Amino acid sequence: MQTSTRTKTPSLPPFDKYFYYFESVQSPAEDARFLEEVYVKARGRVPLVFREDFCGTFANCCEWVKRSPRHVAHGVDLDPEPLAYGSEHYLTKLSPKQQERIHLHKSNVLGSKLPMADVICAQNFSYFIFKDRVTLKKYFKNCLRTLNKDGVFLLDCFGGPKCQEPNEEVSEQGDEPHVFDYYWDQDTFDPLTHEGMFYIHFKRKGEKKREKVFAYDWRLWTLPELKDILLEVGFTKVDILWEGSTEDGEGDGNFVPVERGEDCDAWVAYLAAYK
Repeated sequence: MQTSTRTKTPSLPPFDKYFYYFESVQSPAEDARFLEEVYVKARGRVPLVFREDFCGTFANCCEWVKRSPRHVAHGVDLDPEPLAYGSEHYLTKLSPKQQERIHLHKSNVLGSKLPMADVICAQNFSYFIFKDRVTLKKYFKNCLRTLNKDGVFLLDCFGGPKCQEPNEEVSEQGDEPHVFDYYWDQDTFDPLTHEGMFYIHFKRKGEKKREKVFAYDWRLWTLPELKDILLEVGFTKVDILWEGSTEDGEGDGNFVPVERGEDCDAWVAYLAAYK
């Protein structure tokens, strides 16, 4: 008599929001290379001291110190939870010497005692949390003050007509058997203030959708506004680095300085501000 067997579906590990965030939106190795390349092209030498503002789990810091035995990284964040997560999951994967070159600061990026650096970055649109010009200007001024000679401040930005209306995008991430859906949800947009609520949802295969795992209450600053404020606080030059396109119109991940942008429904760009 033939016995039938059922194929068991591999059980999923406990849900880890920072793991899924990393898998969906972060690429620390590529980011560290990009940040260094921007500096080298502008200054003709390799930057050694890096500061990651709003660093969260400080994955970029961990990649930065891998670049050479002389690379040093500082991570700044107010929230102890992601700092603790990064210390447990990322820092422990580094060698003892690499760990010694990472310095974590549970501090406000508006504070007066921030570490000096050759390169400062504010990524994943984290500074959008500053909704008024006075506060944003204070932050930019703080970055200028704490940059070493010839320092560079890099920040990303997004926009376009599609970002001025509620919408939700979903993309499949991960590999079998741990495939999951990543949702980027723009819930609201106010044309008078450019404020909006944004959420990240996740759905693992075979499970219900996990709603509002991350929430962001932001103001969508425009590129001209950001460039004007950066120059106003004293940066000598600001480049806007625009992403190139593939043949099918998707972003290719290559950001180059431009004088004019492309009319897109949605775009991501970087600003490089030079001391």
